[in-house]
Amino acid sequence: MSTFRQRLIHLHGSTHLSWKQLRDIQQEDPTLLKIYQPSSYHLMKQLTIKKEKAEKLRFYLDDSDPVEYEKQLQSNKVMVVTKFDELYPKQLLELYDPPWVIYYRGNLELLKNSKQLAIVGTRTPTNRGVRAVACMVEELVRAQFTIISGLAEGIDACAHQQTISNKGHTIAVLGSGFDFPYPSSNKGLYSYMCRHQLVLSEYPPHHPPKKWTFPARNRIISGLARGVLVIEAKTRSGSLITADQALDQNRDVFAVPGPFDCEWSEGTNLLIQQGAKLTISAQDILEEWT
Repeated sequence: MSTFRQRLIHLHGSTHLSWKQLRDIQQEDPTLLKIYQPSSYHLMKQLTIKKEKAEKLRFYLDDSDPVEYEKQLQSNKVMVVTKFDELYPKQLLELYDPPWVIYYRGNLELLKNSKQLAIVGTRTPTNRGVRAVACMVEELVRAQFTIISGLAEGIDACAHQQTISNKGHTIAVLGSGFDFPYPSSNKGLYSYMCRHQLVLSEYPPHHPPKKWTFPARNRIISGLARGVLVIEAKTRSGSLITADQALDQNRDVFAVPGPFDCEWSEGTNLLIQQGAKLTISAQDILEEWT
């Protein structure tokens, strides 16, 4: 007989249920047992989903087993923590929609550091942006900060790599499952961080990256952190989405200014105009938190 925890992980792995649908199921049946019994027709009515999706969900529930599914994750070296587990990061419980399940590889102990800073920015940084990351991270690691980012190309990868080079701790939040590490250009960095740092995702391993998964991922980057530092960003970018989510989550927002005629500085300069802390050295961050 499966446990509630195993059924939650199994249901989450179906990818046919939205966050809200899973919430509604859990509120109606705290044991998560009833969902395994109805026909696809009843699933269609209960969850207000189309027939095709209901049939796919019914097939998934019939074709796989919660206990075996958990064993499969473990055999693939994918660890799991649910919203109801003691190890679940408490700061994510402050979100409107905290992930039901977090999948991870690496050292979950890194989440315990209270000094967590997210660093995000453009995927195509200038030399100035790369230097800014290097200077900031060196001081922040010395001050025992854990650096969080999204393992994307550009500023994200620089933040992870500089933290590792300075013998610090860094956490990557994926916008896909572990079977689809993205982008492929950072596969080496991804593999290293799975072994020596921490990589996590709210998506089951078999969930590929989608256009919408990255903005959703950003709320976890900001949610885990005490604040977000933006280094080079255009006015329409994922980095500004992360900054907006940080503000919604009552996190601090820091931004490195840039030349007025540089496209990559438009977003950071706008954030400063809107009240983000103008940041030209790590000391500007440290003085806010001491």
